[in-house]
Amino acid sequence: MTFAGVCELAGRILEGTARRQVVESVAQAPDMRHALAQLEPIVRANMWPSQAGLIDLGAAVEELDRRTRADGFHALHDWDGVAARVNPDTIPIDVLHYLDNERGGDAPDATALAILIEFHFLYLLGLLSLRVWDDGDPNQNLDRVTSLLDELQSANGSGHRFASTAETLLLIATSHYEPDERGYHATLERARQLDARHQLSFAFAHAASMGSHLRFGIEATYGRDFGAMRTDNTADYPWMAWSLAVLMREYARLSTAEEQAAEADRETLVEAIVCGLSADALAFAGPPSVTHAASAADRAEFRDLLHAHRARFIDECERHRPAAQSYSPLSLFFNFAFNVVKGSVIDALLWGEPRRVSLNDLFTALPRDPAASAAKIQLAQTLTTYARAHPDTIRGKRMPVVVYDPSAGRMAFGAMIRALKG
Repeated sequence: MTFAGVCELAGRILEGTARRQVVESVAQAPDMRHALAQLEPIVRANMWPSQAGLIDLGAAVEELDRRTRADGFHALHDWDGVAARVNPDTIPIDVLHYLDNERGGDAPDATALAILIEFHFLYLLGLLSLRVWDDGDPNQNLDRVTSLLDELQSANGSGHRFASTAETLLLIATSHYEPDERGYHATLERARQLDARHQLSFAFAHAASMGSHLRFGIEATYGRDFGAMRTDNTADYPWMAWSLAVLMREYARLSTAEEQAAEADRETLVEAIVCGLSADALAFAGPPSVTHAASAADRAEFRDLLHAHRARFIDECERHRPAAQSYSPLSLFFNFAFNVVKGSVIDALLWGEPRRVSLNDLFTALPRDPAASAAKIQLAQTLTTYARAHPDTIRGKRMPVVVYDPSAGRMAFGAMIRALKG
């Protein structure tokens, strides 16, 4: 099964009436429990109706999942830290069971059923994003997955927003614990071969996401021990070093242009760099370190470009200092990005209402629109409330895995600025 062939099958489902047909059919059940019981075997088998008959994605998904596991990723499944094994059910099936427990006695909710189906396809597209190097041009393949993502979130669906790009889907699909980390290193080497546009897309998503991940880690997991965090995150630091180098390379290029368009583009770049640096600025802007020596070239490039533009860059950083009244991605802390997406989906399922703020929206405060900022704050605070009600055990303590805290964001920003000026 070629990459293009799987995309063609997925496109026939997403662009047609298959999802709507399934929702309309299972919504005839007497309650949500029975509706979900009818939906679950369809999702597991990946057999979807169309005007031309059933579209069978099952064999393709099994083959792509097999290849991806061989690369070291369990893109569809979460890790059970207590049992020390991969969960047997996919993440969307786990959420389906959760919805059954919470709303099984309710009347069938067509919106919730549609969002659940879309969440399932989000993970299938995430699996596809990891296979863009299998055959064909990976740049074109990433664009094809992004177009499928756009169709998933089109007017043909519920209106829920998950993410904006195939590069972010890859991030979501790989943002949980993997006992074998070789896939992260191999994928980074493949990303280096992409064209500049797709490298930038990867860099924007990974700098923001890993910044939040490491800001969470230094407080919750490592007790402010930066040495322990650097030693433990042997996959994250090379990705961050590369992302920062790609972003700073583009910042340096745009710094030679003074037109307004270049200034606006620089602002998005500065914000992304700030998000990435804010967790551990000295690891990337400080003296060379033997830790993660494999990424030494990326760190050196970033430091050299930062030194060349230091005064202007620090001055432009001030626009991104977190404030209590407006949304800032620096105030968002989480263990894994997929928990942010999963939390947004669960909130939408419980209320039967789509959420219009995507993961990419939470990675930025731009554009600085008051209504958009308020929507992001509302979702971030909702996810924090949910995470506090369902904490994980970290270092023997019960802790939320998603936190929105402007005061902590300001502290992280201040520490970063001090490191840059030092």
